[in-house]
Amino acid sequence: MKKVSRGDLLELGAYEQIRDHFRARVIAEKKRRRFQLSPELTVVFENTDTVLFQIQEMLRTERNVSEPAIAHDIETYNELIPGEGEVSITMFVEIADRDTRDRRLLELSGLERAVSMECGGVIAPARGEDRGVIEGPTTAVHYLKFSVGAEGYSSIAAAASALAAAPAAGGGAGPPTLFLTVRHQALAVRAPLPNDVVRALGADLRS
Repeated sequence: MKKVSRGDLLELGAYEQIRDHFRARVIAEKKRRRFQLSPELTVVFENTDTVLFQIQEMLRTERNVSEPAIAHDIETYNELIPGEGEVSITMFVEIADRDTRDRRLLELSGLERAVSMECGGVIAPARGEDRGVIEGPTTAVHYLKFSVGAEGYSSIAAAASALAAAPAAGGGAGPPTLFLTVRHQALAVRAPLPNDVVRALGADLRS
């Protein structure tokens, strides 16, 4: 999938002129890439447009015109864009009550190491965050990737191939079922990806 380059970014004045239209389009795109993994966890599957939007909005908010800072933002956020055979997510721990949230973030220590993608009984663990052996509260936002086409994950690789070949509008038997799972002592959940998310990932894998 294409990474964001400096040439993709608009200057602040030019971005303001197209922001409403661009923002509406990306919000609609994010809507079909978002699903509730559990009452506490929301997941968004990232692609080039979602990352481009994040960078443009950050530059707008910070009024950033420094080229070294812009280059740093591009490099940092490009890590969210999946490579070949990859799926990339941003996972949010969303709990409104502050005391409850603080307690759950502590209970969910190591959450980032408990997430995986599954198909046909084959499990691909999430990667992308390295907190070493440091224990303590987890964070409210996680950036994770899954190597769905990697050697050793044949069922998931087959699912990725089926998604890539599936027509955008659906039809036929449909692609195989993909699941996101969390296996943590404080949270256990296994949820199938919604059809809208599956179609979005199929488009990603064809790009």
